[in-house]
Amino acid sequence: MDKLRSMAIFVAVVDAGSFTAVAARFRLSSVMVGKHIAHLEETLGARLLTRTTRRQSLTEIGQQYAEQCRAILAQIEAAETGAAAMRAGARGLLKITAPVSFGAEWLSPAVTDYLTLHPDVSVDLSLNDRMVDLVEEGYDLAVRIGKLEDSTMVARPLFPYAMVICAAPGYLAQRGTPRTPDELAQHECLDFMHWPHAMRWRLRGVQGANAIPPSRFRANNGQALRTAALHGFGIVMQAEVLLAQDIAAGRLVTILEDYVPQARPMHLVYPRDRQPTPKLTTFVDFMLERFGPAARLPLASSA
Repeated sequence: MDKLRSMAIFVAVVDAGSFTAVAARFRLSSVMVGKHIAHLEETLGARLLTRTTRRQSLTEIGQQYAEQCRAILAQIEAAETGAAAMRAGARGLLKITAPVSFGAEWLSPAVTDYLTLHPDVSVDLSLNDRMVDLVEEGYDLAVRIGKLEDSTMVARPLFPYAMVICAAPGYLAQRGTPRTPDELAQHECLDFMHWPHAMRWRLRGVQGANAIPPSRFRANNGQALRTAALHGFGIVMQAEVLLAQDIAAGRLVTILEDYVPQARPMHLVYPRDRQPTPKLTTFVDFMLERFGPAARLPLASSA
């Protein structure tokens, strides 16, 4: 027998004081109600009710057990009510993971706009560039860059993750603007330490390694390279999402557009669920509207 159902019947019998009344409520026979009580007593190894021809009463164990059953059934009802509420509207905690550059520059302010629209939702946003296991680490969704390997997840395309090459106007005025990759050998090229050696400043349409001297400034963080470029130290190649606002404001100028590496795909990824919660569906819709394939970052024209 279903133990939770037996508990509910037992508590109902205690409240009603009658097997017959409970039988009508649960659409059972009085005999079946008695079997549910007997099942609990057999499981516990103790009598719960003492019955006579005129009345029934709780044993000491039965009284304690009835109180505990009430508490358990109340918790279950609260859990079911909470789940129903979450299905009815966007509420609860969303755990999101995303790459550092996109997350800090674009996703973080977007999340605040989403939260303003949905006051019953809260967000934990984790920014890192490693591949997070959504199920193992308990995340609701992730922004992924590059080719997707896990086909069990739902993947919704966002705008391509493009790279740009740029420098501060002051640097270009002093050192000149390179027109071909070969001319980079005469410039300070800021280096990203996480690039494999074979991919270091690998530009589109250029065969073999570029003749770029060892950089005098290397960093494992794109934001640090951005700051160096803004200070006029050299030329930076980083994600468009990191540099777009500086380019739009004229603080950086794009160069060598024809040689920029091919853009990589970017997706919003989340586990499959036949009945996704409103907090997830509303956030996915919000992200697709703001960062879908047709979205564009505010880049200004290059010099």
